[in-house]
Amino acid sequence: MNFKILFISLFIILKTSSIYAQNDGYWDKERSFTKENVVSARDRIVVKTDDLPLGTTEVLFRITLLDGNQQMASSLVSVLKSIPDPTGISQGSAGAVFLLSKISGEDKCKYAIFSNETAATEYKKSGNTDKACYVQNEAVSKDAKVLSMEKYSCILSNSNTMWFGFESKNWIMNQKVVIEILPWVNKKLSRGWVLENRKSIINQCKISEIAKKIIEPDDFCICTLDKIQKEYKFQEFQKLLAIEKSKIYKDIGNVCLKGMGVSNTVYPDLRNEASKLMKQGKYGDAIDKILRIVINGMATDIDFNTLGNAYIMTKQYGKAIKFLKEGEKMDDSELLIQMNLAHAYLFNNDFKAAKAIYKKYQSQNVTDSLSWTQKVKQDFETFEKAGLPNDDYKRVLKLF
Repeated sequence: MNFKILFISLFIILKTSSIYAQNDGYWDKERSFTKENVVSARDRIVVKTDDLPLGTTEVLFRITLLDGNQQMASSLVSVLKSIPDPTGISQGSAGAVFLLSKISGEDKCKYAIFSNETAATEYKKSGNTDKACYVQNEAVSKDAKVLSMEKYSCILSNSNTMWFGFESKNWIMNQKVVIEILPWVNKKLSRGWVLENRKSIINQCKISEIAKKIIEPDDFCICTLDKIQKEYKFQEFQKLLAIEKSKIYKDIGNVCLKGMGVSNTVYPDLRNEASKLMKQGKYGDAIDKILRIVINGMATDIDFNTLGNAYIMTKQYGKAIKFLKEGEKMDDSELLIQMNLAHAYLFNNDFKAAKAIYKKYQSQNVTDSLSWTQKVKQDFETFEKAGLPNDDYKRVLKLF
């Protein structure tokens, strides 16, 4: 009758657990761990487990003491296979305590579990269990438990090993202790995104220039983290080159900015700052501001014109031509771009290319009230004041 009650109770526990267990992980049978160890009479030993797989959140273990040549009737993994739904004993289900050995000896032992080697070594010397994460003070011949990282510190996110300490209660004969361990792996955590790693990405995001421009950067950085987590395992992301990570941050950051509507405030601010710097003659600083917009793929034709003008003022004519041509691709009718392109060719000793542009638009206005010729004269005066004299100024003006 007692056997029937026990069987019914076990069935109800497993069935209930299988209903409520979240399908967010699996028993990693490939990484199960089994060891037979001999404990000398009145002695203590420490057994170090194999490395637990990344993302382990729970551990099912079974301890069995055997007499003489006794062998285990069935392994822990085989017991799990006999249950239709292995997730039924996941998430710390009490059903796991019934997964005891079908055989055990008469000997008994106490045991303790440690999360670090120092504490385990101290236990072996003195029997001190103060630093143990789990202690079985009552001597047993067999035992089975589920340890969850939520309740016990035996499983640490920054460590993948545990130490089991056994103390023999047989004062005359040696004991044979069999320990079996089976890890439960959380699928999400197995990708390596533990708390410390997520914090490192968020902290890195918060010191980025884009995040500094946002009044409340938390949502932006969480968005960036979520997208990185979905696309990469943490270990994969860490192995990327710095230039590859930079591109990922840029691409994902732009997606998050657009989704949040933040780009509508960040980039206009950068443009306003660049405009002020240009008026102050701080062209190098203005270039840095506009380049942030360009690098993030959000530059307009006017941004390229500003960048080209700044490069002219800093005598970087090749770069000026490069970025002005990018602006021309976006709007070839923008005469301010065409004029700066002509100036860049002129300073770059390509009078022929400059002359073609100067002549082409000489009869047009660059604004509703400023003619092409007037704008050229104004620019030449600005260049001379900035210390950019050129013998071809007069040649250009004669064209008009």
